Amino acid sequence: QVQLVESGGGLVQPGGSLRLSCAASRSIAGIVTLAWYRQAPGKQRELVAEMTRGLGPSYVDAVEGRFTISRDNSKNTLYLQMDNLKPEDTAVYYCHMVFGPNNYWGQGTQVTVSS
Repeated sequence: QVQLVESGGGLVQPGGSLRLSCAASRSIAGIVTLAWYRQAPGKQRELVAEMTRGLGPSYVDAVEGRFTISRDNSKNTLYLQMDNLKPEDTAVYYCHMVFGPNNYWGQGTQVTVSS
């Protein structure tokens, strides 16, 4: 089993920034794909950002240029830097990792963008 623990969510005003973290209980150095998803109230979970070994990061159009996905293998941690946040970014954010044949999700962290 792999545990993914997220942190960094909260309440922020429009235009503000947050950095989400997702700490894994084992090494992520060998993982090919890591990703962040989000789910807003009444909506389906959607892919927000993804990074795949050998390819550049990819982002959903709505966050392109504002969000940055990164990883620190030495800390077994995935990050999502979110800048210029908008009210429509309000959602529960989940990290996702695939270890071998198994998928793992974080517990989710709430991000609320409101004045």
